[in-house]
Amino acid sequence: MASSTMLQVKPLPMPMTRRAIQTAMQFAAQQTNPQKKQQVYLNTLAVWAVHDYLQLMEIDTNLSKSDSFNPLVRQWADVADLPVIGLGKLECRPVLACRRVEQPDALSSPICRIPPEVWGDRIGYVVVEIDEHTKEATILGFAKTAGNGELFLNQLESVHALLEHLEYLAQPEVNLSQWLNNSIDAGWQTLEELLSPHQLAFNFRSATQIETSQTENLPQGVKRGKLLCLGQPSELFQVALVVELSPKAFAGMGIWVKLYPTGSQTLLPPELQLMVLDEANIPVMQAEARNTENIQLRFSGSPGERFSIKVAIGEFSLTEAFVI
Repeated sequence: MASSTMLQVKPLPMPMTRRAIQTAMQFAAQQTNPQKKQQVYLNTLAVWAVHDYLQLMEIDTNLSKSDSFNPLVRQWADVADLPVIGLGKLECRPVLACRRVEQPDALSSPICRIPPEVWGDRIGYVVVEIDEHTKEATILGFAKTAGNGELFLNQLESVHALLEHLEYLAQPEVNLSQWLNNSIDAGWQTLEELLSPHQLAFNFRSATQIETSQTENLPQGVKRGKLLCLGQPSELFQVALVVELSPKAFAGMGIWVKLYPTGSQTLLPPELQLMVLDEANIPVMQAEARNTENIQLRFSGSPGERFSIKVAIGEFSLTEAFVI
C-alpha cells in the first residue's frame, strides 16, 4: 500500500553474482538473434537480482519455476518473471545503466517499457538497472501495474513500498460479516478495552446517527479496535484503529473507520494519514491528521467486496485487509 503521492525512490544496488552472470550467459548463448541474446541476458540478471534481494528479506521465491528459466518460453516471449511463493509473479524488467553518450540506446532511456505479454498475471513490476561495467544490478523501484506499458523511472515507488506491497498480499483478510456473528479476529478489542472514557463518549456521539438508522429486522452493529505501532524501533508510537459496522437494508454494510491517539497522547501526530484502498490496492479515500483528536472515514460496501485500511506517516505504514 501507497498514497496517491509517489514515494521517493531509494535505489538498492545488488552485486551480480558469478552464478547469475554464468546462467545469464548460458541462456543467452542458446539464442541466435543478437537482440534476443541481449534481451535474455539482461532479463536473467534482473530476475536473479530481485531473487537475491527477496532472499535477503526472507521472502521465499521459486527461481526454477520462472518462465524466463524455461527454454521454450524465453525463446518466444520477452519474460522476466519471478514467482513469489504463495503470492504470484513479479515481473523484473531490466534497464541499462545510463552512459555518457549523446544518444543512449532504448534500454538507457528514462522509461522502462513493459512488453504486452506480461501486462497481466503479475503482482507487480520491479525495474532493475544493469551495469555491466561495475557488475551491479540496482533495484530502482517498482509499480503495481504495467499501466499503458511504459513505466517512468522517476515515478516508480520505492523498494520499501515493494516490501510493503508483498506484505499486504500475504496478510490474512479480516472477515467483517463474521463479526456480526460474534466471531472476532484475534487482536481486535472492544472499545472499552482500547479507548479512554473521553474517546468513548465521542465515539458514542458520532455513531448515534448510524445506530438509530437501523431497523429491528437488521442485526446490531459491531465496533472493534486494534492497536497499531508505527515509527522507528527507538521512536515507536501507537494509535488505535477503530472499525464500526452498521448493517443496511438490501444486504449492504455501512462502515466507519477511525483513528485515535492512545496512552497519554491526546492528539494524533501531524501528517498521519488514514486511507481506504480498493481491491487493486489503490487509494480511494484519504484523511490526514493536523493535531486533531481523531480522523475518520465513512463508506459502504456489499458482501464479498474487499478493501484495505492503510495508516501511514512518512515512510512508515501498516495495512489491514478486509472482506465484507
